Amino acid sequence: MLEVFIQTFVLYFIVIDPLAASTLFLIVTQGFKAKDKIKIAFEATLIATLILLFFAFLGNFLLSYLNISLSAFTIAGGIILFLLSLEMLFDKRSQRKEESIKDNSDITSVFPLAIPLLAGPAAITSVMVSVADIGEKFILQVSGVLALILVMALTFVFFFIVSKSSKIINKKVTSVISRVIGILLAGLSVQFILDGVQKAL
Repeated sequence: MLEVFIQTFVLYFIVIDPLAASTLFLIVTQGFKAKDKIKIAFEATLIATLILLFFAFLGNFLLSYLNISLSAFTIAGGIILFLLSLEMLFDKRSQRKEESIKDNSDITSVFPLAIPLLAGPAAITSVMVSVADIGEKFILQVSGVLALILVMALTFVFFFIVSKSSKIINKKVTSVISRVIGILLAGLSVQFILDGVQKAL
């Protein structure tokens, strides 16, 4: 149980990337009062959590309904995560999201914070593949869900901290951490692909 919790926690933390998300949160909420920033942070993390939990509980049903095999979805998820890791390594992910945020004048906690910043395609794919990988044991599924909730709670904490002081997170430090996380994510994504190929064979 503890092993599943740690594995899923690390995966969700890497994919959701609360540190990089905190920097982008500052861009989105620039000009807002601290009180309003905290409110937006809470709403965004809550909505993102509900979206990810929805896919965690109904992801397998959707796959069955659309006649998509778990091995095919695992391989597809691995490819998406690998592309995401390359973006993180070359710092393209933050740049792309910053441009998307700047081009959007109607800033809300739903878009672009909850979707696609926190509950993006990579996060949704990771949740669905992870839940399917864990199996049907109730205790293991609960530990996976708790890991997801803990990551989202930590994300809110990061948002809360930067809401109080925008000087805490340095962009250069975040960039270095994001690249290290990108390397770990690349390894996880390749493992996803290998697992999917093994299941298919």
